[in-house]
Parts: sequence; structure tokens; C-alpha cells
Amino acid sequence: MLEKINETIEFLRSKGINKPDAGIILGTGLGGLTAKIENRIEIDYKAIPNFPVSTVEGHEGKLIYGDFGKKKIVAMKGRFHFYEGYGAEMVALPVRVLKYLGIKCLFLSNAAGGVNPSFRIGDIMIINDHISLLPNPLIGKNDDRIGPRFPDMGDAYDKYLIKKAMLIAQDHKIKVQNGVYLSTSGPTFETPAEYKYFRIIGADAVGMSTTQEVIIARHMNLPCFAVSIITDLGVEGKIEFTTHESVMREAAKAEDRMTTIMTDLIAAL
Repeated sequence: MLEKINETIEFLRSKGINKPDAGIILGTGLGGLTAKIENRIEIDYKAIPNFPVSTVEGHEGKLIYGDFGKKKIVAMKGRFHFYEGYGAEMVALPVRVLKYLGIKCLFLSNAAGGVNPSFRIGDIMIINDHISLLPNPLIGKNDDRIGPRFPDMGDAYDKYLIKKAMLIAQDHKIKVQNGVYLSTSGPTFETPAEYKYFRIIGADAVGMSTTQEVIIARHMNLPCFAVSIITDLGVEGKIEFTTHESVMREAAKAEDRMTTIMTDLIAAL
């Protein structure tokens, strides 16, 4: 793995990507944040050695580097999912590449279904913990050069960044929720019984990504901050027919508010 990481980093540095302050992984319908990146360098995933390729609509599949919130960032406009057929190594490699490029924090976003009855479509939920029902990406032989065999996940989402984001949201009069994100394999949306079960076991929102990336980041002691955009509801009496198109549409509506929080948060690093 480390050999592939170094090969990828060497290529990216040759293209001018060097010493970013933060990395961002953007979820379904949330790639518009990259429009605020200035003095940018864009590289298609398919041109990057060892990188997988996004196959999902709403995930453009580009690595973008430049100035954002007075910091240098590298953004993944599109992520990789277990349901696309990618194994743990393919999901892990891009996150590890961001770390070895020099990022100090990893920021993540996703579109999710709300199972907390107090949530509404369009809410922004700051993730404070997770329940991962996806295979653990650290299964297999561990490379001690990258991280420990048994990483602790008691502080998966950075408490300082969460507190700072709450203050930023308050300053901008942006309503935010806090909660637990649960990940499933997908690609099906959930049944009513599954929504009910996820709420019973402690989830506030459910999606098909993020937790594997956070586990990989924490394996390397990389602080994480993540938000979900609530694009549909899995609450009894409020469940409606959901499509990928409707998820992208609702995510786009909330993107400006998420971008405001992310911009000020990264600027404060």
C-alpha cells in the first residue's frame, strides 16, 4: 500500500499539488463547493496512478487543488463506495494519499436520510459519532508504517472542530443538527423496517459512505469533521418515494449553507 501511495503522491506533486492544509471529500450533489476554490489545479481521477474512478451520477471524479478560505486545500469531487464494487484498499488509498500529501484535517460531506423524528429535509447534521454497518476497511494485514493494528475510535470526529463549527453556524444564523451517522452498503434505499431499526440502535441519519473513510483517517491519526445533508426522511408517516435524483436535488439546495460553515472552519485551522 505505501508503495502505491508514494507513486501517486509523486505524480500529484509533479502536477503542482503540494502541502495542502486540508482535504475535503464531497458527497452526492455536493460538488459545487469546489467552485470557491481559486488558482485551481484539476486532475481527472482516471489520470491519477492507482486511483479508482467514480461511477455514480453526482460524483464528477476530479481532484481539485487550490486556495479556499485562505488555505490550500485538495478536494475530492466524488468519492468511492462499497456498492460500486470497490474493496477496502481502493477506498483507503485516496484518503491515505491526502494524508501523505500533508493535510492536517479531513473534511467530509454526504447526503443522508434522516431517521431522527425532529429532523427536516434540508437540515445540516454535524456528525458527532457513527455506526458502521460496512466492512471495516482495516481488515487484513496491517502496515505498521501507516498506523497501529488496533486504532481507537472513541474520538472519531474531532470535538474541537465540532464546537468551532457550531459557533460558525450560530454566527451565520444557520440552523444545524448534531447526531450519529449510520452507514449501510447500499445501493438500495432503506425499507421502513430498516429505518425503524436504525433509529432504535441509535442512529439519527443513514447513508452509504463516510464511515470507512473516517476509519482510515483515524488509523493515521488524522482529525476528521463531517456533515450530512438530510435529503429525505426515514420517519414513520413521513417516508416518501426516494430516488438518486431527488437526493441530489435536495443536497444542492443546502450546499451554500454547508459551504459557508466549511469555508470559515478551514480558514480557522
